[in-house]
Amino acid sequence: MFKRLFGSSDKGGSSAPPPQPGGQVAKRTIDTIQSLADHEEQLEKRKELLEKRMEGELQKARDYNNQKKKSQALQCLKKKKMLENEVGKIDNMIMRVIEQRNMMEGQRTTVEVVSTMHRAAMDSKQNMKAMKIENVDKVMDEINESNEQMTQINDVMANPIGGARDIDEDELNEELEMLEETELDQQLLQPAATPSYTPKQPQQEQQQLPSVPQRQQKAPPKKTQEEEELEALQAEMAL
Repeated sequence: MFKRLFGSSDKGGSSAPPPQPGGQVAKRTIDTIQSLADHEEQLEKRKELLEKRMEGELQKARDYNNQKKKSQALQCLKKKKMLENEVGKIDNMIMRVIEQRNMMEGQRTTVEVVSTMHRAAMDSKQNMKAMKIENVDKVMDEINESNEQMTQINDVMANPIGGARDIDEDELNEELEMLEETELDQQLLQPAATPSYTPKQPQQEQQQLPSVPQRQQKAPPKKTQEEEELEALQAEMAL
């Protein structure tokens, strides 16, 4: 089928592109399809006219029959029958025209599609010839080399410069641990707050007890800060 459409290749074996439909051939095909469509439209109009005439003859036959004119009624029915036969012939012609037009449109579409596919295959073959495998490997090697160079540049840019380069991170970590231990010791040495609680006595007992003269007691000596911190530490240890 492809040989009939595009023709066979030459003796040298080179796959030449298929002959494209010439401008005159393509125009003639389009004109033929349009002519078939015009004929179909004319036949449809002719059929519609004949059907109207059939309706007219049938109405005349009814009128003559009502007037008891049998011969005229039969004549109108004969004309109607002839018109029916003509309409049947026109229907057959319309079907043939439609089949022929569909075939021409299908052939035109098939030729264009196959021709485009063949042209695409030839272009793809030429592209593959131009794009050699060694060229692809070379491009991929260049891409990988560029990526490696960019990685090295990023690593260099990430390294500290100037005074930040001479700072020892281990020394900084040790200093941070010492600060944390000092903060913890200060929290442990702070005195803990002890709640004050005074038991309540019933109101009647407070009224019955005699009043005892209050004697002024001496205030205990004020403790130093070291003694208070020591007592607070002992209280926490006891808990």
